[in-house]
Amino acid sequence: MSVIAALAAAITLATAAPAAAAPLETGPWTAYSPSYNVQQVGCGVASGLNFRLTCSTASGEQRAERRYVTYSTGVRQFEGYFRINSMPGSRISLKQTFGPSGPFFMLAVERGGRLYAVEGGATLATGATVGTTVRVNTVHNTNNGAHRVYINGSNRQSITGARGGYYDKFGSYRTASGAGPIDVTWSAVSFWQK
Repeated sequence: MSVIAALAAAITLATAAPAAAAPLETGPWTAYSPSYNVQQVGCGVASGLNFRLTCSTASGEQRAERRYVTYSTGVRQFEGYFRINSMPGSRISLKQTFGPSGPFFMLAVERGGRLYAVEGGATLATGATVGTTVRVNTVHNTNNGAHRVYINGSNRQSITGARGGYYDKFGSYRTASGAGPIDVTWSAVSFWQK
């Protein structure tokens, strides 16, 4: 193997595995472990940190997700890495922040690797293709409603919402315009607060 090929292989391996958990933005941050419920509806199947939609239907509720406990105070940060194992479908939500009146932020992926915000359709990143590991952080300040989304450490969206109770969800969920199947695995999921 040439030196260039060996270096390319090492870089590929380094980017494929999640780094040690480290919060973004200024701290001090304190790690915590919120409780959650597993949601499986329709053709959704959750097994540990693997989430699948096994059908290609474009109607009805199809979800396999973890729904974390509601929070209403302080600044909260979520971090997780996802890898799409297969995706014949498209327009599947992978991470959500729910607010007092329903979905506040939904990160979804299209076949081809475009990551986008479901509300408004803004492209947040590209390259979320099968086999690629992507880091997602959301930082939510309940004191002023500010919510920031980071993809691979880069701030890709800032929005503001109402004050009240919020909660995090991740896994796989068919959007109104989407359809499965999808098989996605999350890893290195961490939570911090300040």
